[in-house]
Amino acid sequence: MKFIIVGFGRVGMRNARTLRNEGHEVTIVDNDRERVERAEEEGFTVVEGDGGEESVLESAGVTEADSLGALTGDLNTNFSACVVGDAHGCRTVLRVSEDFSEQLYERYTDSVDEVIYPERLGAAGAKTALLGGDFTVIADLTERLSVASVEIPDESPVIGDRVIDVELPGDARIYAHGREDESMTIPLPQTRVEAGDSLAVMADPDLLEEVRGTLRGEEVSA
Repeated sequence: MKFIIVGFGRVGMRNARTLRNEGHEVTIVDNDRERVERAEEEGFTVVEGDGGEESVLESAGVTEADSLGALTGDLNTNFSACVVGDAHGCRTVLRVSEDFSEQLYERYTDSVDEVIYPERLGAAGAKTALLGGDFTVIADLTERLSVASVEIPDESPVIGDRVIDVELPGDARIYAHGREDESMTIPLPQTRVEAGDSLAVMADPDLLEEVRGTLRGEEVSA
């Protein structure tokens, strides 16, 4: 698959490396000369410029890309990049780094495919660790793993189980939990699964369908 990563900072760099190591084609867009040089030194295809500008993203190949991750620290740039990506048929992922009012949250979530909160995830992890929760699921993340979100149906066999006790195939792990319109966060020890919840899992790509089937109570054909 072809990916465009806007922003080669901490978040963008890690995602770009992981995607490339899994065999995907990755193009970096950044307007910071130092970051551009760093990405070039790592062997990435790089387009220097404002990731919120359509002409820059067209130079990066947005018309052929499968997905665009707007992962800079600037919300306006990220949102503009996602608007362009969506117009060209890309799956779009928007990074945000602050809390929003309900009105603003709906505006962004209605306009992109996924919204991610790296800073909030880190804060939730610290809180979970302080309260005695198991945060090793994040430490176990490797470049071989893929992530997916699974909505829990009424007939799921894991309803009522504590999230941290749910057993999944292979080395798959649940790393975040969300309820209805709430943002996902790392589950505390006492959090139990309810119908309608969303669970974010990390798993070997070959096991993702089996993991989904386990959580949904569906049989997966061999």
